[in-house]
Amino acid sequence: MPARADYIQRLRASPATAAGLRAERQRISKETAAWNRSRVLGLAHGLMDAGIARFVAYELVLHHGPALESLTRKEVEKLGAGIRHWGDVDAFACLIAGPAWRAGHIRDAAIRAWARSQNWCWRRAALVSTVPLNSRAQGGAGDTTRTLAVCEMLMTDRHDLVVKALSWALRELAKRDPHSVRRFLADHREELAARVFREVGNKLATGLKNPRG
Repeated sequence: MPARADYIQRLRASPATAAGLRAERQRISKETAAWNRSRVLGLAHGLMDAGIARFVAYELVLHHGPALESLTRKEVEKLGAGIRHWGDVDAFACLIAGPAWRAGHIRDAAIRAWARSQNWCWRRAALVSTVPLNSRAQGGAGDTTRTLAVCEMLMTDRHDLVVKALSWALRELAKRDPHSVRRFLADHREELAARVFREVGNKLATGLKNPRG
């Protein structure tokens, strides 16, 4: 079985594109399928420490059943430690935090704590973690209550990347429960950023965030 350094070397030699890295990650997932959860988590952290794109490490965990199905809050937050770029935040929320929350491995209290963080990355992560609750493509069955609870906590936040995440969270929920999203917009029109009200309203009316014409 290759050592951690071998996997790092292979990923560094892969085409520096999402598709190229993902193809190599898929091969690594097959090779590590029989590993125990601790070893897989160790490899994930090793990849991040080596500067490999974070989504690779997150996908490695996501596609390893024993690792994903037993994550604790401490382990989830350790995987998110050091997130600084919106792309890494979204990968963490969609591939790790959201699925773990949906499965009950982390509780609502963790998401609420992130929503109260002084760090915009964690506030955005709280919102984007609602996406896997509602996205059919990500296995979500819909969760209006928990999604709107997080949205309400952050509806007055004016950090640009948090505003964009709020719009995304509401637009994803609108596919599942448009009635509740319309009511949320009506009830909180004064608190919401104009961008959120416009984009989510467009999504409800036309199915598009920014319709042309």
